[in-house]
Amino acid sequence: GRGIYSNIKKVVGYLLGTNIGEVITVFTAMMLWHKTPLLSMQLLWINLVTDSLPAIALGVEPHTSDVMNEKPRPADESILTKDFLSKIGLEGLVIGVMTMISFLTGYHQDGALLGSTYAFGTLCLARLFHGYNCKSDHPVIFTKRFFNNKWMQGAFALGAILITAVLTIPGLHQVFKVETLNFEQLGTVYLYAFACFPIIQLLKWVRGKLSE
Repeated sequence: GRGIYSNIKKVVGYLLGTNIGEVITVFTAMMLWHKTPLLSMQLLWINLVTDSLPAIALGVEPHTSDVMNEKPRPADESILTKDFLSKIGLEGLVIGVMTMISFLTGYHQDGALLGSTYAFGTLCLARLFHGYNCKSDHPVIFTKRFFNNKWMQGAFALGAILITAVLTIPGLHQVFKVETLNFEQLGTVYLYAFACFPIIQLLKWVRGKLSE
């Protein structure tokens, strides 16, 4: 029972957190520049690839002793508690801010199209990395738990391959309205996306220390 509830909570946290990051990106850009850095086809691809794959993997996350160490919860308590919402809101903010920084980087390098491409790639990949953040309320970086779900490894690898293909194969740039990236530009996108992971892991460590 606790294990199933815990995995459902992880899936909900992942979906809400990543979509908050997406909303922050679009809303901020609309407010500042009166246009969105993400087009409808890009948003569809983001939700199709990076919502479904990691969410399914989190649904079969192996249970650990952490589940049994959790305090009993009231039977009528909602998953969406104030503490839970504040946590995923902050994590979504990190993803949204990093995506906007990536957009501005591309925009200043070569205009709106490259900025949009950077934002699209960063948001996609950041959501894949965020799947690992949602494995636990505690940091998983440098622990065995980082590697204990083969489905998460597969979801990340498949998602990264698909997104990288969209960003680097010239024939796909018209379909997704992106600029075909060179190796250096692709590295920039991966760097911004990955940066969300250690930042959120640090936030989890801080929250853990404050709750002791």
